[in-house]
Amino acid sequence: MMIRNVLVASVLAVGLAVGLTGFAFAGGSGELKTYTATGAFDDVNESVADAILNRGFVIDYHGFVGNMLKRTGKELGSSKVYYKDAEFYQFCSAKLTRTAVAADPGNIGFCPYVVVVYELESAPGIIKIGYRPLPQTGPAASKMALGNINAVLDGIVREATMAATN
Repeated sequence: MMIRNVLVASVLAVGLAVGLTGFAFAGGSGELKTYTATGAFDDVNESVADAILNRGFVIDYHGFVGNMLKRTGKELGSSKVYYKDAEFYQFCSAKLTRTAVAADPGNIGFCPYVVVVYELESAPGIIKIGYRPLPQTGPAASKMALGNINAVLDGIVREATMAATN
């Protein structure tokens, strides 16, 4: 089971790296769009998961990138701690992705979607929630489909931010 988990994590890491590289070449700005919430990280993080689930999406993977960076710092010769906490959620929408793929089969590379939540070590209590907007490329139908995905991602992040603020 442990070997399977390591294999799955390796495949996901390579897939994300390839996908993000392709994303940069596809005309995406590569900039994360973030919103700011204040409060306890766990509360804000729960708001993010709820906002995803509220739309009927299934969270495929919940990653703990902050823990990984802390754990591997020594082996990589760095003692700097950037995040107090940093996690991400990976999910996809069958409906949105099917529409995007129908417009341009290459749009499969934009699934899964990822929403990040992080708190900087240097700014405790200030939580950033964000996503990387997809580039609106290809024919008009593709641009519209990718724009719709961006709108959903933005809605998730805004909902989580507002829920955490209230």
